Amino acid sequence: MNHRVTLKHLRSFVAVAETGSFTLASARLCVTQSALTAAIQQFEDAVGQKMFDRSTRRVELTRDAQRFLPEALRVLRAFDNAVGDLIALSSGGSGQIRIAAAASVIRQFLARSIEEFRQGYPDVSVTLRDAGAREIERLVLEGEVDFGIESSYQRSENLEYVPLVNDRYGVVCRTDMPLAAERGPLRWPDLPATGYVSFSADTGIGHFLRQHAPHWPALRDPHDEVTSTTSLFALLCAGPRYSVVPAMAFRPTEFPQLVFRELEAPTLSREICLITRRLRSLSSNAQRLLGVVVANLRNAQLPAGAQVVARAPD
Repeated sequence: MNHRVTLKHLRSFVAVAETGSFTLASARLCVTQSALTAAIQQFEDAVGQKMFDRSTRRVELTRDAQRFLPEALRVLRAFDNAVGDLIALSSGGSGQIRIAAAASVIRQFLARSIEEFRQGYPDVSVTLRDAGAREIERLVLEGEVDFGIESSYQRSENLEYVPLVNDRYGVVCRTDMPLAAERGPLRWPDLPATGYVSFSADTGIGHFLRQHAPHWPALRDPHDEVTSTTSLFALLCAGPRYSVVPAMAFRPTEFPQLVFRELEAPTLSREICLITRRLRSLSSNAQRLLGVVVANLRNAQLPAGAQVVARAPD
């Protein structure tokens, strides 16, 4: 017997999958166990296969059901997010905005923008997630956040990227190192092959440098790696080593013993972008917040090497 798969079927499937019990799942969904059993039977009829192996102790997912579960969760999450956006759009002054951004973005201009926005819209709650470029793209793609602000990682065709800031790469090292004493911008060929600390390939900065400076000797030779600026600056403060980072990632007030020097020949810059899902409109509240972000960016005192290129959101 063929049935059309509905959200009710997906919610029933997910509830049983997560609880491993028809009794617990029916309680979670606030339906009778017989109604839940009927929904699962309809779902299995529609897809043409059993989704659960039933035993006296626990209900287990079949192998195909295990593969399908993440997709079911993604569909339900996207639907719930879309409905939430619609409710927020219709209510105007209330709702929730979910954002993922790089730590440097939060520190340099996003935190101030959120505070200013909250003064005008106190009933709108903001959820802010600190993440790297690859994770931010995933969060936006899967609908877990409304938008992200970071450089691109894979440049997904299912995402849209609106440039906000060009962020130039430079060298960070201790103030007592010879690199710090050089006059004018540093040049890539002049950087020593030893003492370099890189970001791992799964980070936005590490991925960018491996794409744009793949033949640089210090990157090819054995060297230490980190996954965060917190770890990086701790290592740089501890000894005579250096790294290459974007200007906005440097934190001079927190680490006065370190210095940032511009780097050229070639000059490399990352593009900090507003990242959204393609063919998906932002809620009115999210658009209002982005308007505040752009206005603050134009008046922000960003570090030397960072240039604002933002335009007002559509």
